[in-house]
Amino acid sequence: MYIKRNLEGKILSFLNSPEIIAIAGARQSGKTTLINQIISKVNGAVSVSFEDQNVLKMFEKNIDDFVNIYVKGNKYLFIDEFQYAKSGGKLLKYIFDAQKIKIIITGSSAIDLTIRAVKYLVGRVLIFNLYPFNFEEFLLAKDKNYFKIYKQYKEQIRGFNSASVKIGEQAHKKLLEYYEEYLLFGGYPRVVIENNYESKKELLRNIYNTYFLRDVRDILGLIDDYKLGNLINALALQTGGLIGYGELSRLSGFSYPSLKKYLNFLEKTFICRFARPFYRNKRSEIVKNPKVYFFDSGLRNSIIDDFRKLEKRTDKGALLENGLAEEFIKHDYKFNFWRDKKKNEIDFILLLGGGRTIAVESKSYLKDGNIAPVKVFNGKYPDIDIYFSYLNVCKKLVNQERIYPVYLF
Repeated sequence: MYIKRNLEGKILSFLNSPEIIAIAGARQSGKTTLINQIISKVNGAVSVSFEDQNVLKMFEKNIDDFVNIYVKGNKYLFIDEFQYAKSGGKLLKYIFDAQKIKIIITGSSAIDLTIRAVKYLVGRVLIFNLYPFNFEEFLLAKDKNYFKIYKQYKEQIRGFNSASVKIGEQAHKKLLEYYEEYLLFGGYPRVVIENNYESKKELLRNIYNTYFLRDVRDILGLIDDYKLGNLINALALQTGGLIGYGELSRLSGFSYPSLKKYLNFLEKTFICRFARPFYRNKRSEIVKNPKVYFFDSGLRNSIIDDFRKLEKRTDKGALLENGLAEEFIKHDYKFNFWRDKKKNEIDFILLLGGGRTIAVESKSYLKDGNIAPVKVFNGKYPDIDIYFSYLNVCKKLVNQERIYPVYLF
């Protein structure tokens, strides 16, 4: 079953451009499925995978044979798992410069993870990221009727205007149920279409284990990966919180230079995203320590082995905040957070197009009494509109503008 990805249209729009298209994304995020869908829409395409050692060896050792077999006479060349080619960028440039063929490659880590891949392709490559399903794609896979309803409501707040959104009680309740499942088990396509919860957990464990067997050992050559496991577990427990490098170094066993290296690796391999602080006054605002979010909340929950429903969780607020971060990442929004030295905090500062900046505050229960930090921020930055994302809201709240349920962000 193919669930249309939002990225598909963008890729198709660039098929006639001369540049190489590179699609990066975590394992099992759907890259191969997307590629096969695109292949079905074009003529003269050939597809290979560098997981096939024979194909990879020919590419690296006998590039002219590779060209004769897979390139000549075709209009499109699709290469899956491109990251396995040690001299991939240089050899791809050779094909690009000598042959008239459109090249599309995929990789399970950010394409610029290794300089050797990209330094030869500057000006010749367009890089796109394919993430696990966002909530819209999740709904399309789970319930097409509620997908349509969701799209209608989502359209009302396009561009983050201040109009209130009136959602029927039954629709709201059902969308919240779907969103809770999305937060608990995440958006990996195979996990989403599996209906049995125990099977979902097993699939997530397998994704995490495969990450260590393939990306960690193949790309890093890291044998003592227990330290990296300790680091990821520590980050999962600190989701949505400020991270301290000293504490992470102690918990993982990595030295400070190694710690910085592996934190960067986790971003490049689509495990964690680190949000940096937003500030205009270094004296009164936090300027250094980042906050950590996971690209997929289901994978994060698997790491700490906690799939309890929201009402039973002590980390409910952190999980809701991570859900917002996921949507911002998957919609390519640049975001920071704000915190002053008196510990007043705003969860997200979004940098939108056209120079517009907005603030988004996540609340599991929104009421007048728990928005004091918002008032402090508003006093410092009256030019930035503030939006609220809520799971539950007190009906007595006076100002209903810019207040949206969690699933609409």
